[in-house]
Amino acid sequence: MTSQKISFPRQHARTMRFTLGAPRAFTVSPDGERVVFLRSGSGTDRSGRLWVLDLPEGGAPRERVVADPETLLGGSAERLSAQERARRERSREGSAGIVGYAVDAAAELAAFALSGKVYVAELRAGTARALPVPGPVIDPRPSPDGRHIAYVSKGALRVVGAEGEGERALAEPEDGGVTYGLAEFIAAEEMQRSRGFWWSPESDRLLVARVDDSPVQRWWIADPAHPDRRPAEVAYPAAGTPNAEVRLFLTGLDGTRTEVVWDRARHPYLAQVHWSSAGAPLLLVQARDQRSQLYLAVDTESGATRTVHVDEDPVWLEIFPGVPAWAPDGRLVRIADEDGARVLAVGDRLLTGAQLQLQAVLDIGDSDVLVSASAGEEAAEPETGESHVYRVNELGVERVSEGVGVHSAVRAGGVTVLVSQSPERPGARAEALRDGKPVAVVESFAQEPVLSARVHLTEGGARRIPCAVLLPEGYNESDGPLPVLMDPYGGPHGRRVLAAHNPHLTSQWFANQGFAVVVADGRGAPGRSPGWEKAVRNNLVLTVDDQIEALHALAERFPLDLGRVAIRGWSFGGYLAALAALRRPDVFHAAVVGAPVTDLRLYDTHYTERYLGDPAKQPEVYAHNSLLTDEGLSEAADEVRPMMIIHGLADDNVVVAHALRLSSALLSAGRPHEVLPLSGVTHMTPQEQVAENLLLLQVDFLKRSLGLRG
Repeated sequence: MTSQKISFPRQHARTMRFTLGAPRAFTVSPDGERVVFLRSGSGTDRSGRLWVLDLPEGGAPRERVVADPETLLGGSAERLSAQERARRERSREGSAGIVGYAVDAAAELAAFALSGKVYVAELRAGTARALPVPGPVIDPRPSPDGRHIAYVSKGALRVVGAEGEGERALAEPEDGGVTYGLAEFIAAEEMQRSRGFWWSPESDRLLVARVDDSPVQRWWIADPAHPDRRPAEVAYPAAGTPNAEVRLFLTGLDGTRTEVVWDRARHPYLAQVHWSSAGAPLLLVQARDQRSQLYLAVDTESGATRTVHVDEDPVWLEIFPGVPAWAPDGRLVRIADEDGARVLAVGDRLLTGAQLQLQAVLDIGDSDVLVSASAGEEAAEPETGESHVYRVNELGVERVSEGVGVHSAVRAGGVTVLVSQSPERPGARAEALRDGKPVAVVESFAQEPVLSARVHLTEGGARRIPCAVLLPEGYNESDGPLPVLMDPYGGPHGRRVLAAHNPHLTSQWFANQGFAVVVADGRGAPGRSPGWEKAVRNNLVLTVDDQIEALHALAERFPLDLGRVAIRGWSFGGYLAALAALRRPDVFHAAVVGAPVTDLRLYDTHYTERYLGDPAKQPEVYAHNSLLTDEGLSEAADEVRPMMIIHGLADDNVVVAHALRLSSALLSAGRPHEVLPLSGVTHMTPQEQVAENLLLLQVDFLKRSLGLRG
């Protein structure tokens, strides 16, 4: 039981934002008899274990541990290779132990990496064992028939029999810049593609990505707190510079290989790969400007490709989870932006309209497609912050999830695992349904937070900006207006206004320190319409305008003191906070700027060029949208506001050069500011003491800057 004496910052850090002990990464077996998932042993245990929930027909459900790192490692410490650490950073994975797994087609055999070794687990028997293979191992995956395990070690794609026999390399790097079977930095960081090889349905060969990052410029990330250590070399493709060269090969278990051919000069980005028994291997490849993409079917004999479909957009094209894919009848399933709406397309038919904003395809069945979606522009109700699960087919759309909240699901064999968050209760509830009827709830070991988030979900301004407002516990109207803390992410791919409890806990904690906290998802944020997201093309600065519009509109309904307004954020939110303080000091009086992108020329290709184009062709666009240029601060107002800049020195996503250059520009302009360099910290802040003290130091800075008493 959690002691009530523990502070929220300490508990929030110790529980990794209350994610430890919560079940996740669900897989349902095609016979509907098993649900496989990961969960650590308690709300403070970072070590993930592999579990199975048995769902026997007519019998009682039962949970059991299949693989426990403590047992498998004999109590010894886990060791991670540099490549595995990088993979976890790309996926923002901060836990330990078993953090991912893959299964065969029957979900009877699972494979996972632990401390650089390959382990397999028989999911029916509940046994797990290591295979004698060279390491360190990355991303082991069973063949669909369960007879082989493919994995990556030292840049080579290797394969071994499920009993440990016949270990061999299928593709080995020709030089130090080449890897086989891994996703390149851009794919993992920006395209949601974390893998680099895919088994054939017949288990006789694989599609294997060959990545050559030798064209990519090298950056060096050092930790000044440890001058005795060598800087880490990072291949970082900044905007306008070369990307890694990515090729794809059909590779047989006998080592034979055939290159898959497409026009890589025009469509260099390998965004998605799908290979199922419903059709030929399917690729989604994108142009560098992301305004055109091809859906390609691969001839598995020759490696030639044919175009199945072409998407074009004058602004940009998004990449979505779960698509493209083949339906069982061979039709192409995709998510498309059509007539101002984000819709589900199956073959030549659009099955949804502007009532829904499609987010992902969760499962493709014989008679329907399971999707997640939020309310679209033509929805009957705004459903602020909500996401729901729907069944879609030619007959119509049926909502599966119930109640206000954020819902997602996995499905197979007539069993659906529905994962639901609600504003009214902490954490998430994972419920197994068979043919739509509840059969089991997967237990969560996550800790109960020591405070409760009391979030008001609403809309603000003429643009109906989705907002969340949090006031201090016990606040009364007679207490008068409160100093305001804007707490946004506020940019692309980062929805912060959610109809859920836990995402607002930190905001509530700040509110309890005496603030009215406002979270606003302006233009650029996902969840409403393609036009809403794409309004930021060439103009990320308008995200500040939306924060101001939301603030002023909400002040008419909530006790907001517009004479004392601060803003805090991390990553894009840090950029937004600095932008607000530098360009709109008439509105914002202090800013906490966490891991900000300050010069957009220093951020990666796929992300930055999507919104701002090529820096060589549009230097004025980059100058306008960046916080600084080579000449100093960019378009900063004369009035100076207090600013606290926080950045991890080991950050390889938003490198610390962003914060250092901002500090230098502020110093050159005679603008006082504070800088918190975090030694050994990446873009995440998993260290418990660091994460806790960051919250406390921010509150101290905000109170000092706004003239509040301690």
